[in-house]
This record gives sequence, structure tokens and C-alpha cells, in this order.
Amino acid sequence: MRTMKDSGLSWVGEIPSDWVAHPVYYYFGERKNKNIFGQEDNLLSLSYGKIIRKDINTSEGLLPESFNTYNIVEKGDIVIRPTDLQNDKRSLRTGLVPERGIITSAYICLKPIKDIDSRFFNYQLHSYDVIKVFYNMGNGVRQGLNFSEFSHLLVFEPPLDEQKRIAGYLDAKCAEIDALTADIQTQIDTLEQYKRSVITEAVTKGLNPDAEMKDSGYDWVGMMPSTWIMRKGKYMFVQRSLRGNSIELQLLSPTQKFGVIPQSLYEELTGMSAVKLNEKTDLSLLKTIHKGDFCISLRSFQGGFEYSEYEGVVSPAYQVFYPTVDIADGYYRYLFKETGFIDKMNSYTMTLRDGKNIAFADFGNTYIPYPPVGEQYRIAAFLDIKVAEIDAIIGQKKDQLSTLDAYKKSLIYEYVTGKKEVPAQ
Repeated sequence: MRTMKDSGLSWVGEIPSDWVAHPVYYYFGERKNKNIFGQEDNLLSLSYGKIIRKDINTSEGLLPESFNTYNIVEKGDIVIRPTDLQNDKRSLRTGLVPERGIITSAYICLKPIKDIDSRFFNYQLHSYDVIKVFYNMGNGVRQGLNFSEFSHLLVFEPPLDEQKRIAGYLDAKCAEIDALTADIQTQIDTLEQYKRSVITEAVTKGLNPDAEMKDSGYDWVGMMPSTWIMRKGKYMFVQRSLRGNSIELQLLSPTQKFGVIPQSLYEELTGMSAVKLNEKTDLSLLKTIHKGDFCISLRSFQGGFEYSEYEGVVSPAYQVFYPTVDIADGYYRYLFKETGFIDKMNSYTMTLRDGKNIAFADFGNTYIPYPPVGEQYRIAAFLDIKVAEIDAIIGQKKDQLSTLDAYKKSLIYEYVTGKKEVPAQ
């Protein structure tokens, strides 16, 4: 049984008696080697706690015109993302550099200045990151940290041979966990694909496999039951023009994943801060949205139209519309999130600043299925049950991912703080 001592830090607790403690600056300096002449083109990125390669010639994402301001990093460096600390409390902010390359200068790059195993210290800093140590630095109100501030963080050093044993053991165990995680994620992706296919089949073909079919005249729908008709969106829905707000109406957030929800719920579900109403907000510009309304968001080209279960207001940047004919809301909730419909809407998009926008007029001139109303209700009821069944299985798989993630975090913490010991080889 190894002898332990108090680390002096509440989030660490006891550590082995032969471990020593020093600030980060004792082990690491700051690497600030600008890619001035663009000589290095191996673009690296911090993604989910890992440093990965990124295509320097890609047109996706936000990239600078020049990479001359990026920092050149070396294998064994540790990268820290010290920005947006108060708004984003979910991201993983540490990563071990596996190879020479360049990375944004917005990140802190730690270069080893002692004979240490960087892998061990990366695991330790990762563990700090997981338990949100970084967010309490800088008096807890700073959006970012610099190297000088970060470098005073206390870390713990085992003997070098033990560093190597711990790092090697964690490399192997984390690789096993990551492989299991990837397999489960593949199963989830397959289930999500199956769910999409079930929805597509139901909202474009109906529930009766023996129904007489006809050509809809539109590629994204294809063949449809002969009793169905195609109608322009503007003959079924109209924009809601009511604006203004009183303090009693809550501000809602249109989201691809959760629909139109209160901003307080958005923050709870995502961990991200939302824009708040304040004394400077022009309440007269906000758009009223009622339960049962649909919303075209700035990202509808990616995930379709959103449905509101709430009464409230949304940003004037969004377009709100509601039905003027008898419909089953549930059927169109599914139709407006269906892959073919999204692709159709995407074909209308026009470029805006950093994304695309869908105009209600484009939707209004689009022909969409209008099954008999009774059939709409039956399709919606079927999909409610079927989607719930699939989502339940997906939920179980996600619980497995959460269990593996918690185990991985606990494993790393226990070994980088010396609570558990890797046997000497």
C-alpha cells in the first residue's frame, strides 16, 4: 500500500507521497513560432480533445485567407483552447500534438522544457479540464486566459518511469474504450438512418403498401398514393406578421435538435449561453409565435423547419408561419424534417454572410403532399410510436456511451492523481 499525502487542491485530493508539485511553467514554456512565410502547411485542429489533421484547402468551416499567423507546433506539445470560457462549458480544451504542424494562434501551446512525458501531463490537464478547473481561473469572469495566467496552474509530477507507465497504460485503455465507443456510435448512426428512412416512406408513400400509386410529378416525393394531392405551400400556410412583446412573453430559440424551445431550456440542454432580453432590446421588433406555428430558422437549409410547442417571441431574423387549412400538425412536423424536403428547400437557398437562408416565398411556391386529413393523423400517430421505439433504442445506446465516457474520465483521473497505481513491468 503506497503512502499518500494531501495535494493541497480540493479537486485532486491525496497524491502519492513521492510525487512533487509545481506550476505549469516549471515544466512547460510557451511555443510561439509563427508560420511567417507559410512554410508549414500541415493544418491541425483541436477536436473533441484530440489534435487531428485538417485539409488546408477545404472550403468548409471558418479559415483565414493566410496561415502566416498560425503557430508552428511540434510533436509532444500540448495545446490548450483558452477562449470562450464562460459561454462554452462543454468543449474539451486540451490536446496532445502528435506531429509537427500549424494551429491557430488563439490557442496556448505548451512546449516541454524538462525531461518529462508529455502524454502524462496531457492526461492530467485533460482531467482538470473535465472537472472544469479552467473555468474558475481568471477570477471566474474572463472569457479567456493567456499563458502567463494558465502557467500558474499547479500540476503533479511522478517519477519519470511512472509517468511513462501511467501514460502507456492510459493510451492502451483509452484506445479500447474509444474502439467500443466508435462501434456503439456506428450502431446509433445506423438507427438514425433507419429512422429517417421510416419517416420518408411514411410521409411520401403512406402506410398502405397495397395502395394504388401515381407519380407526384416531383422528384423529391416520387410515387405517392393516388388519393393524395400536391399543393403549393402558400395555399396551406401563411406568414405570421404580428410583432411586439410584453415582458410576460418568453423569448424562444428555434433549434434543429429540439424544435422551438425557451432559451432557459436551450441553455439547460446544451450548456451554451443564449442571448437574453434586456433593457436595450427593441421588443417591438420581436416576432410573436404561437403553439402550433412553424418557424424557418437561419439554419433551416440544414435541418428543415421547426415546430413550436410554446407561446412566445423569436428574433425578427426568423420567419413564422401557420396553417390556413385543416391539417394534422404532426404529419407536417415530420414532413418538414424529412431529408428530401430539406434537400428541396436547400436548392432554393441564397448566400448570406456566413450561411444560407430560406425565404418563405420559396417555400410558398413549393408543391408539398396533402394527404386526406384522416390519413395525415394516422401517419403522424404511426410515426410517433415508431420513432419513439427507435429513439428508445438509440437512448439505450447513448446511455452506454455515457457510461463509457464516465468510466474513461474516472480512469484517467484515478491514475493521473495516483489514486491507482500501474504495476511496474
